[in-house]
Amino acid sequence: MAKVLILYYSSYGHMEQMAEAAAEGVRSAGGTADIRRVPELVPEDVATGAGYKLDQAAPVAAVADLANYDAIIVGCGTRFGRMSSQMANFFDQAGEIWLSGALVGKVGAAFTGSVTQHGGQETTLFSVITNLLHFGMTIVGLDYNFKPQMGLDKVRSGSPYGATTFHAMDGSRPVQEEDLEGIRYLAARVADTARKLAA
Repeated sequence: MAKVLILYYSSYGHMEQMAEAAAEGVRSAGGTADIRRVPELVPEDVATGAGYKLDQAAPVAAVADLANYDAIIVGCGTRFGRMSSQMANFFDQAGEIWLSGALVGKVGAAFTGSVTQHGGQETTLFSVITNLLHFGMTIVGLDYNFKPQMGLDKVRSGSPYGATTFHAMDGSRPVQEEDLEGIRYLAARVADTARKLAA
């Protein structure tokens, strides 16, 4: 049974919802899932003024937690085509984990969201994946057997590099059911891959 960490940062709750769906996907594949969020760096008065969702249920992660899992699924919104500073700051503190090789051979995956269709989702996924590769992790993407990412008939999320969603400039577009299906599918593949690698 694979033990999977879903590590996320969410300003407005969209990535939080995707993280919860990721946990469902892990459990559907017979794994166990823990959801943790990285610390907020924005001062509380600024975050409150900007309408950040500060009442998120997931406990805050500690860097040392990373070594305790068979797989890690990382999610954060795009920030100018790259991962959010909150997530980058968390990984910047993981030098000892990197030096120890504690994540070598473990499984990693990424998910993200942006306010527009071309808001840097794929470069953000790569900025997450680059970190995971530096830790020696084996990457799982959202393969094209997940058919809802195909087609041009409507706005569709997803990428072979990870699961995605769009939420509009004011956050008014909810996470779509197909987006949740995508992260569930990816998370189930992560859990299954981690189980196979551990066998």
